[in-house]
Amino acid sequence: MNNQAMTLETNTQKLGLGGLIQTYADLTKLKLSILVVMSTAVAFVMASELGIEWMIFLWTVLGTILSAAAAATLNQLFERARDSEMLRTENRPIPSGRISSIHAFIVGIVLAYAGISILAFGANPAAAGISFLTIFLYVAVYTPLKPKTTFNTFVGAFVGALPPLIGWVAATNTLSAGAWILAGVLFLWQIPHFLALAWKYKDQYEQGGFFMLPSVDPSGELTGRVSVIASLCLIPLCLLLTEEGVTSTLFAIGGSALSLWFTYVSFRFWRKPNNKTAMNMFLASIAYLPLIFILMVLTREYVDYAEIMAILR
Repeated sequence: MNNQAMTLETNTQKLGLGGLIQTYADLTKLKLSILVVMSTAVAFVMASELGIEWMIFLWTVLGTILSAAAAATLNQLFERARDSEMLRTENRPIPSGRISSIHAFIVGIVLAYAGISILAFGANPAAAGISFLTIFLYVAVYTPLKPKTTFNTFVGAFVGALPPLIGWVAATNTLSAGAWILAGVLFLWQIPHFLALAWKYKDQYEQGGFFMLPSVDPSGELTGRVSVIASLCLIPLCLLLTEEGVTSTLFAIGGSALSLWFTYVSFRFWRKPNNKTAMNMFLASIAYLPLIFILMVLTREYVDYAEIMAILR
């Protein structure tokens, strides 16, 4: 234990402040964590029919991003051996030796404790409970399944669909139909998003011991078909949000159009699966999520444009 502590201190000194900040950003998958918290923030806003409680909103966002960072950190801790076998991940903080495993473990536990506590006291116990469930499923279920079954992508998508529930329940203390529809949007979006990466890096995933769908689907037929079905199913969910009175008719039109475009890009990958069409699908997924979220917020039934203008001023 003393040797590990000495290693932790030595590595920290070598990195310097700038290097340490970058290492923590890599360890917590900061960009992905921001995407996660975006879905939580949007869900909170969409659920706030009687006006947004900004202080609760801020605590919810902070607690969620810390929880997401904790899950990412603990995931990298348990996957450090496989990450070292992949060119794409060999430079991550633990396999590259920038920080030790014990360092990462401490960071992950502290972030999880802080995130769940902030949600419990700043929002409500239900939000904290969903956050704990998300971390647990991500680390204890999804991570161990990755080298065992191609079904891991769907389990991971389920786990990744939970953050909108945190935002919704933090705002209302309940989970109505709108919350589940938002979770469904995030679940379906993740499937082509992750399958695009799994296709592009399929050789590396195989080398690292991960069992991804393209590994058992060399032609890309099944991978492409699943991607098309998932993106196509986004269209009725956009219509359902309007049917449930969460968004206006404008969202039903705009959201369906965006989803149809995403489906078209997925269809092109299905018809001609290669690295180029896979990356086009991945980039389309990156564009789709913020666009659909912005459209949701701007067309929600209870949007207060005076409140938005006051904030902008």
